[in-house]
Amino acid sequence: MTQTPKPIALFDMQAQQALIRAELDRRVAHVISSGRFINGPEVSELEARLAAFSGVHAVGVSSGTDALQIAMMAEGIGRGDAVFLPAFTYTATAEVPLVLGATPVFVDVDPDSFNMDLADLERRIALVLAEGKLKPRAIVGVDLFGLPADWDGIRAIAAKHGMFTLDDAAQAFGATLHGKSLGQHSDATTLSFYPTKTLGCYGDGGAILTPSEDRAALYRSLRTHGEGGGRYEVLRIGMNGRLDTIQAAILLCKMDLFDQELKDRAKVAGWYGQRLAGKVALQRVPNTAQSAWGLYTIRCRDAAERARVQDSLKADGIPFGVYYPKPLHHQPAYAASHAASLSAAPPLAVSEALCHQVMSLPMHPYLEEGEVERVCTAVLRGLG
Repeated sequence: MTQTPKPIALFDMQAQQALIRAELDRRVAHVISSGRFINGPEVSELEARLAAFSGVHAVGVSSGTDALQIAMMAEGIGRGDAVFLPAFTYTATAEVPLVLGATPVFVDVDPDSFNMDLADLERRIALVLAEGKLKPRAIVGVDLFGLPADWDGIRAIAAKHGMFTLDDAAQAFGATLHGKSLGQHSDATTLSFYPTKTLGCYGDGGAILTPSEDRAALYRSLRTHGEGGGRYEVLRIGMNGRLDTIQAAILLCKMDLFDQELKDRAKVAGWYGQRLAGKVALQRVPNTAQSAWGLYTIRCRDAAERARVQDSLKADGIPFGVYYPKPLHHQPAYAASHAASLSAAPPLAVSEALCHQVMSLPMHPYLEEGEVERVCTAVLRGLG
């Protein structure tokens, strides 16, 4: 009798939970018993662990999106300001500048790394300056799928124009560039602890990393309604962006596994690379960087080839994801701001093409080599 192979998960949180269940139960029970559900001691403990890991100050907040908003609020970014960001990323990166009254300027991405194309970034900054309608204020680099953006280049461009650098590392906590953790390469770095991230909680959560002690203090004020020395001293307009204590407790349990999980993610990526390199385009990782492998993404030649690979995976019951099916400048919510950002904006051809080519395969630290083999066999069958 043929044994049915066990299902393969796109993200597997159950295997991880089995390893830490007793500690999860203990920590969550402690928070419930203490009654300190908001800004309890676990939040400070987590911030200390994040700071030790990244080598910079860490401030826990309520989500990755709120992390972006607080970081921009602290710089006073708003009406009349241009915020440059990739057209090929998640909606939150573009949503926040608009909420604050600023204008996102979409930048194309590199076809091999999928991260921001710095030549296109410089071109669009020059166009914004020439038109004179907006003031270039910030560059938001996204470390897509876990791969650090070219932060040396981004910082050089930002310094030339006096701009703030913000690293959206939602998919990349644990990645390094030149051997240094993300958080050390930009003015501020935002993390998401959404459950499927490299470090994820069981709800929403996030953090902001910064080398600046002054910025960290400002972030703590802004996340708590702009408080000053006490709860009823309000120094500035802030928001309710606090990290829930129970989520902090969960993240503390997971951090005990984090170093090993990063190594295991890299091992899984190596297995994929051995089997797929030369057969389908893979995200290019420069030798100066170590990806956190938040997602493992391949690029097919066109939509038809991708559909064949998807059909092959479906036939074997193997899950996959498409991140992202539409570039941001084609989203209805952003069409007007995109049109207003530049009177004659150059095309975003790579971002548009990738939306029809990329797909993400199962990626988590608990994949076995045989499971990766099954995924790759299905992918290769679909490629023909």
